[in-house]
Amino acid sequence: MTVTMRIVDLPVSVLRHRALWSGVLWRCAAAIVAGLGLYASFPPRTSWWLAPIAIAVLTSTVTHRSVEGGFGYGYLAGLGFFLPLLPWVGVYVGAMPWLALAAVQAVAVGAFGALAAVLSRRPAAPLTIAGAWVVTEAVRARVPFGGFPWGRLAFGQAEGPLLPLASLAGAPGVSFTVALIGTAVVAAVGRIRSGRCRAGMGCALLAVAPVVFAPFAADLQISNTTGPTVTVAAVQGNVPRMGLEFNAQRRAVLDNHVAATEQLAAEVAAGRQPRPQLVVWPENSSDIDPLRHRDARTALDRAATAIGVPILVGAVLDNGDGTSSNSALVWDPVTGPGQQHVKRRLVPFGEYLPLRPVIERLVPAAAQAGNFVPGDGTGRIELNGVPVAVATCYEVAFDDAVTDSVRAGAQLITVPTNNATFGRTEMTYQQLAMSRVRAVEHGRSVVVAATSGVSALITPDGQVAEQSAMFTADLLVGELPLSTELTWATRLGPWPEAVLSLAVVLPLLVRRRDRANP
Repeated sequence: MTVTMRIVDLPVSVLRHRALWSGVLWRCAAAIVAGLGLYASFPPRTSWWLAPIAIAVLTSTVTHRSVEGGFGYGYLAGLGFFLPLLPWVGVYVGAMPWLALAAVQAVAVGAFGALAAVLSRRPAAPLTIAGAWVVTEAVRARVPFGGFPWGRLAFGQAEGPLLPLASLAGAPGVSFTVALIGTAVVAAVGRIRSGRCRAGMGCALLAVAPVVFAPFAADLQISNTTGPTVTVAAVQGNVPRMGLEFNAQRRAVLDNHVAATEQLAAEVAAGRQPRPQLVVWPENSSDIDPLRHRDARTALDRAATAIGVPILVGAVLDNGDGTSSNSALVWDPVTGPGQQHVKRRLVPFGEYLPLRPVIERLVPAAAQAGNFVPGDGTGRIELNGVPVAVATCYEVAFDDAVTDSVRAGAQLITVPTNNATFGRTEMTYQQLAMSRVRAVEHGRSVVVAATSGVSALITPDGQVAEQSAMFTADLLVGELPLSTELTWATRLGPWPEAVLSLAVVLPLLVRRRDRANP
């Protein structure tokens, strides 16, 4: 009898073991698919709708799992998202920086999975789980080394119907809404399947409402008055060739932008182009310090004199102590150099090396990283009498960098950027989408000037009025509206993130109290 029982029991245990691992493997596959879906929702693709679907798949995968399981599945989704999103990081320096950055960023999605696993057992799960996504985005936008906000859900929604919501609660609000649609769909399906049809329909309405409401977001602004317009020019001089080597040809890059500006001046004189009031050059358009080198100063004087208005020049300045500043410098045709914005948000391991003595000892090649120092201030300068915000390249990804400038009175946003070091990758289009979100978030026109593309003129509703091709010289000239009004998003600043963080933390604290006092 004992032998018979053992023979019968053995297949049952084996089947249970196989069923367990089969479920794990299916969930691992679902998590990876969710991550790939998030990636596919980002530019240059226009499949914005894949983002809430991906969040729904990931949420259903981690629902009612253990904290460890939730983190594991979330981490797999993070790898599925960031590995294909960030290869531009290592396009000219090898795969290691790309793989390391993707692995670190995936931790945030793992943390989301762990939080979602816990919150799925609490009341208001669709809201709190969506809030958890925003919390993890907020954390990775700040740590480590100042944070890396690339890949926020909001930055994949420039082509979608949710974009107008950026004017109410900024990028965090758009990210929350995308996540909420996904989590509400999961909750709706779960409640309907369990026989709670009324609750399920309520969750379904929660998923649909943002899409219906979003187009009317602009109507809720304090003022929708249209301000004066200004004629702007974005100069894309191009670089001699792609890659890091272009920095060895700094004079050629400067000459390209001088020549493009002189061409613009000739077209203005011939009546083929209107005379711009503002001219914006890209980041690194003068890597030769014009304050220390007479030939660079002479070249900038020639360009400014030709066009007859001040130029915002991306210049690398030598501080004389072994450090450099990444500056956006106003160059006047009469008085020469004037106000400047020194980039505040520097790229770690690129523009500077964190923990330099330690890292250089461990990885000697890391010594090639720059030794730039960050600036201060609000990022607002005057360009030909117009208060403008300067978000140099990487800075456009950070909420506070742009908000500070607009609160300080900027009526237009400029994004001087250098994308030549990333080749023909998706990075340029990802950054352009960020600029479109910023335009709606703050109700400001945006001028993107890139060394090698993509440059663009963007209206306050996030639409691209003019756009250049990549790795070609081009001039974008157009009329854009100015604005002095502040959107709700600009006024609220970081408060939406803070409120959502509190909404996530409180259920966790209440649960801990319940455990401590059964």
